[in-house]
Amino acid sequence: MSEKHKKIMIADDDPGIVDAVEMLLEFEGYQVTSTVDGSTVLDMKDELPDLLLLDIWMSGEDGRDICKKLKHTDATKNIPVIMISASRDIKESAMESGADDFLAKPFEMNELLEKIEKLTK
Repeated sequence: MSEKHKKIMIADDDPGIVDAVEMLLEFEGYQVTSTVDGSTVLDMKDELPDLLLLDIWMSGEDGRDICKKLKHTDATKNIPVIMISASRDIKESAMESGADDFLAKPFEMNELLEKIEKLTK
């Protein structure tokens, strides 16, 4: 296992996806926090993550709105955001909201790891 120790936050309202991705990332050496409630992402104060994995369709809050708010806030604007969605045709709107990358569900874990590695260098 490598000495990554980067902090990644997962925000997805599907507990199955959160659990699977969390286990994979922890196995790869990342420190992982997660939430199934999108609105809690905007409450981040201390311990900001090195990368945010953000689902677009979440109950209560659209991931694109969360991303826009994060990218317009000084404390969080430089945190890379990978948006994920089961809908492949909304990549453009994800990128327009300020996302640094996009992954369509279901995704390959290796593809996710490559994107994370690229954005957290």
